Amino acid sequence: MLRDNNIHDVKVQSVEGELTDHYNPANKTINLSREVYLGRNVSAAAVAAHETGHAVQHATAYAMLGFRSAMVPVVNLSSRLMNIIFIVGIFGAFALPNFGPQLVTILILAQAVITLFSLVTLPVEFDASARALQWLNMSKITVGEEHDKAKNALRWAASTYVVATLAAISQLIYFVMAFAGGGDD
Repeated sequence: MLRDNNIHDVKVQSVEGELTDHYNPANKTINLSREVYLGRNVSAAAVAAHETGHAVQHATAYAMLGFRSAMVPVVNLSSRLMNIIFIVGIFGAFALPNFGPQLVTILILAQAVITLFSLVTLPVEFDASARALQWLNMSKITVGEEHDKAKNALRWAASTYVVATLAAISQLIYFVMAFAGGGDD
């Protein structure tokens, strides 16, 4: 798939762990778990092609991937802030009673950033899977029933991102409602 897309500067490597498959745009590596890297089955081919789809997105300057990548430092900061706020909320509520509204506002903003990141991730993941399936079909790596199995494997993988996005939206709504007084009954 890399060769077919005229990409020659991306390295494919095996990494430790399960479900550790990912493309790293910073060092242009496709990192595949041992099961996928050495796998000779439809799901291994689908996962490898999906991660390669991210490399193709990167090489073609797919806008949503660029936006998602640019968001990573802000998302990391937001996650750290949320952890700090929860710790302060548990241990410091008595010492800092007047800072509650400001902490909740920061918490809501941090969750909003995480929710936006989750929303931006959806088209990136769906596009990588679509590129993978198209290439698997075109190259005849998966045909007929095998192609249906590859599509099913990628659909299940994508569902995890959908669930994560719904959870992020729900958490944001909860924080907004709690701050707005919607939880006072």
